[in-house]
Amino acid sequence: MQPVRVFLVDDHSVFRSGVRAELAGADSGTAAIDVVGDAGTVAEAVAGIAETKPDVVLLDVHMPDGGGLAVITQAPGPKYLALSVSDAAEDVIALIRAGARGYVTKNINGPELAEAVMQVHGGDAYFSPRLAGFVLDAFASGGVVEDPAGEPEKAGEGEIADKLTRRELEVLRLLARGYTYKEIAAELFISVKTVETHASNVLRKTQTSNRHQLTRWASQHSLD
Repeated sequence: MQPVRVFLVDDHSVFRSGVRAELAGADSGTAAIDVVGDAGTVAEAVAGIAETKPDVVLLDVHMPDGGGLAVITQAPGPKYLALSVSDAAEDVIALIRAGARGYVTKNINGPELAEAVMQVHGGDAYFSPRLAGFVLDAFASGGVVEDPAGEPEKAGEGEIADKLTRRELEVLRLLARGYTYKEIAAELFISVKTVETHASNVLRKTQTSNRHQLTRWASQHSLD
């Protein structure tokens, strides 16, 4: 399997060096991660991304000259994973609306960061656990139509009956079985964006941050 090509964007050179070392030493479990370049400014990032054509860009939020939003706007193409010291709702929502596929805070450890990179590269979203709710808010405030089957599930699902709606339970089960967002959308006859909304809600309510944790959670609750 080809290594996942990653480009780092952060205005602190020492932090970039640390991330390089963490990713080099982390075991992603599936494929190697190759850091193909890094940049400390928006202009350097845009030029570097165009030159190296990475699969995933690890992107700081707050930098001079427009920060992470400016990079996403000026260099579309790769998948973006925000890596920031900020866990403010407005930052999370802004980056996700701009096109980032995930958002993690800088207290993440090396193996978790490698896993986040692999998840985003594979087409999934990845968020630090407490940030998933912000993503749901972003979709809701962006005018996503609520699914008509989203009424609360009746008794009979045990302790999670008061946590997840009927549609969220369906999405959870399919995610736990390895379905992609596109496959779930086809299976349930809803849009991919609606699947993303339900998936973000599931992550928030179950306090998980990725598919692997969610699969374990579903298995523990006999919902897989």
